[in-house]
Amino acid sequence: MTASRIVCNPLDLPYAYSHVRSLTGKRSLSREAADPSIVLFRGTYFLFASMTPGFFYSDDLVTWHLKRSEKFPAYDYAPDVREVDGALIISASRRGKPSPFYRTTDPLADDFVEISPGTFPFWDPNLFQDDDGRIYLYWGCDARVPIQGIELDRTTYEPIGTPDALIASSTEARGWERNGEDHDPRQNSLLSKVIFGGKPMIEGAWMTKHGDTYYLQYAAPATELNTYADGYYTGPGPLGPFTYAPDSPFSAKPGGFVTGAGHGSTFQDTHGNWWHTATVRVSVNQTYERRVGLFPAGFDDDGTLFSNQNFADYPMIVPDHPFDPWHETFAGWMLLSYRKPVAASSSLPGHEARLAVNESVRDWWVAATNEPGEHLTVDLGGVLSVHAVQVNLADHDLHRTAAVPRSALRALEGHKRLIDATNHPTEYVLESSVDGETWTPLWDGRGTGVDAPHKMTVVEQGIAARYVRVTGHKTPFNAPLALSGVRVFGLGTGPTPAPTTDVTATRIDPLTAALSWRPVEGADGYNVRYGRHPEKLYHSWLVHDRASLNLSSLNAGEAYWVAVDAFNENGITPGAVSAISRHPAPAVKK
Repeated sequence: MTASRIVCNPLDLPYAYSHVRSLTGKRSLSREAADPSIVLFRGTYFLFASMTPGFFYSDDLVTWHLKRSEKFPAYDYAPDVREVDGALIISASRRGKPSPFYRTTDPLADDFVEISPGTFPFWDPNLFQDDDGRIYLYWGCDARVPIQGIELDRTTYEPIGTPDALIASSTEARGWERNGEDHDPRQNSLLSKVIFGGKPMIEGAWMTKHGDTYYLQYAAPATELNTYADGYYTGPGPLGPFTYAPDSPFSAKPGGFVTGAGHGSTFQDTHGNWWHTATVRVSVNQTYERRVGLFPAGFDDDGTLFSNQNFADYPMIVPDHPFDPWHETFAGWMLLSYRKPVAASSSLPGHEARLAVNESVRDWWVAATNEPGEHLTVDLGGVLSVHAVQVNLADHDLHRTAAVPRSALRALEGHKRLIDATNHPTEYVLESSVDGETWTPLWDGRGTGVDAPHKMTVVEQGIAARYVRVTGHKTPFNAPLALSGVRVFGLGTGPTPAPTTDVTATRIDPLTAALSWRPVEGADGYNVRYGRHPEKLYHSWLVHDRASLNLSSLNAGEAYWVAVDAFNENGITPGAVSAISRHPAPAVKK
């Protein structure tokens, strides 16, 4: 394990700022990127994401660079990139007018050429070339219209025949498709209630062929929810017939520092390892305030598609060789900063220092001034071995408090959204101390010009520290320093928690199981793993400070098993596997 091979979700990318005017007229200014499409092309990984003034590229899946481009529209959501006939083909989302296709054989040379103006409009496209050279397009982003697919002419990209309806929602049979925070309709978003009548969005198609089977993936129920996830169907051909996979969702992250793991792409690295990238949400300043996550993935011996999302926002190794996605990617460092004492130089009312260590990207500490030198200090409670610190910046009321050019705000008058393509450095000093008096720099960003909103600083061999301090010097738009998470990882000195006991798991309806367990003394939280086989607990849901969970993402008519693992800063203690009773399935349309 080397520091250069370790990442932490959300990925630290120079996410662009979007000026947004909502349907209600509310303005916001915050970072945004989502709907990631990643391909490996000629030894380089290319990442296209919504609301990005270009694309990202990487040689190792660890360090990403932004390549700015104006050769394809940055305002078209959900850009899709796939290799076809030795070139990259890019398309994106448009409603009301045809969606064009672009081609490049050298993306870094910015030689994108429009090869087709498009013949019909589509949203959330995904292009796929089969082994026989034929190409197919999948698209759809709607609460009522199913995801569709069609073959395209390999030269003109015009449709051949008529579209096939492939995937529609079935909330009576699939708990994870139900709308609402934690799948609770009472906690549904205003956008979903008003525009979509509370129905889930079915969107974000992505096709993967593994062996002789075609895996058509899709996202539901809504990008602004913690339950945003990806499921899949399988079929014998690129247009089916498709059968719903009961191990869906294969990508879901409803708990933890960042939540949501929907609308993404599945790809292989240079060693043949599978990965899944997906959208993770912030959705505070505006609905589409989102980030990108990366997760180890794969197919088991039975052909089941999975993603390993256990502790999926803790430091993760990106091995430089073929690996076991379940056992070789977790760095082994635990969170040392959760709800530890924290002090700040100043704070805005309602944005106190404690919000920087509560494991939620959706609230944050804000300094009372925008002067250089504002700082926040975490007290780990004792001298521990610190191996990594992830500093997560937040965007706090930038449209009101930041030094945003008036010309930019005036330009927003005629638009719902504008991208600010300017580089916005994040300059701060990260230090550690044993006694709170003598400080050791871990990273000094002053003068670097680095735009790093989720930077993780790694000290591979570890450093003894009790205190960790972040001191701001330059922030985007000269705004007050705002931190949604100062997350310190390493090794504690105490015992791991005892195993969970008295676990009860009762199916209360076809789609939900009520779980409870006896609280474990010294545990910071619990990782609930579950699945359709006692040895295939492929799904997980992380919770803090509670000993119960309504597992609301189940598929009707399926039996499930569950294990509740306890964890703290010293490690993880696996729980015993228990059966969840099967509930009679309702009569529903497949």
